[in-house]
Amino acid sequence: MKYQTRKKALILLADGTIFHGKAVGNATGTAFGEVCFNTGMTGYQEIFTDPSYFGQIMVTTNAHIGNYGTNKEEVESNSVKISGLVCKNFSYDYSRVNADASLQEFLNESNLFAISDVDTRALVSYIRDNGSMNAVISTEVDNVDNLKEQLARVPSMEGLELSSKVSTREPYFYGDEKATYKIAALDIGIKKNILRNLAKRDAYIKVFPFNSSYEDLKGFNPDGYFISNGPGDPEPLVAAIQTAKDIILNNKILFGICLGHQVIALANGVSTYKMHNGHRGINHPVMNLLTGKGEITSQNHGFAINREETERNPDLEITHTHLNDQTVAGIRMKNKNVFSVQYHPEASPGPNDSNYLFDDFFELIKKNQN
Repeated sequence: MKYQTRKKALILLADGTIFHGKAVGNATGTAFGEVCFNTGMTGYQEIFTDPSYFGQIMVTTNAHIGNYGTNKEEVESNSVKISGLVCKNFSYDYSRVNADASLQEFLNESNLFAISDVDTRALVSYIRDNGSMNAVISTEVDNVDNLKEQLARVPSMEGLELSSKVSTREPYFYGDEKATYKIAALDIGIKKNILRNLAKRDAYIKVFPFNSSYEDLKGFNPDGYFISNGPGDPEPLVAAIQTAKDIILNNKILFGICLGHQVIALANGVSTYKMHNGHRGINHPVMNLLTGKGEITSQNHGFAINREETERNPDLEITHTHLNDQTVAGIRMKNKNVFSVQYHPEASPGPNDSNYLFDDFFELIKKNQN
């Protein structure tokens, strides 16, 4: 076992609860963020680079993290987005043919502080019972009072706008410029695999910054519009909500995923709320109310749209429901070519249950071109 002299570490929750562990490697450090957990057995590298996790301390429920190493192609953005990592057993050695580095090397390059040897079963159980909250991980185990003072100054995720922290600064293109279809994508925290799924359906995508207007996107003369996933509270995204309103008002084709789904709901006058501990994992059950079929989905969100308001809205129809808690997992507009889902159809957690949503998007485009 490497690093027998690893430093003691802790995770301190906002309510004063402490769980103990050790720093990964020989690191020292401190990191702040909202603590959340992901139940996926695999996919840790994709989780760490997902822009939707910006500003969060990730607790992984799988007992072993790092055992299959990392691969530079298996990222969802150009950098690690979580603010810290908490796990049970950290694997310094890895075994996978197509891995090109260990997880420790990957984290070191990203300057990400991580702690292990934490009783993650107890920690996750505590979060499930008491809800997500801010936390700090640190090797300053003898300076808890100072950590509490610093933690008290960390802003709550509720009301926090984070898309500006992860969105592209300038528009860029993705895919083959000779492709059949053109898609304007509003980047409020977009994952690379979403762009791959759009491009492989013969689309050329122009990705726009989070605060771009409908006129900005319209200038690309796209066949369809897309609003991406992303981090933080959707309600402060005033520009994105207005852009969605304008796309809808002009009868354009619009597809939204996760934060994009919430933005489309807000554009229709449906409010959002912060969930007790959110949905984060790769085996969330969803019922497609249009087909009667169940889907195993990948999810990552801490906010949801108001179900009662959605049901009362004459322009909206609930298309998908989360079977664990009956939260709204998908909507569509009754008289517009607009739909969205509160999960990740591009993630493919084992079965490709939700890939059809991309096909549905392009079917709408085809129908409107004829």
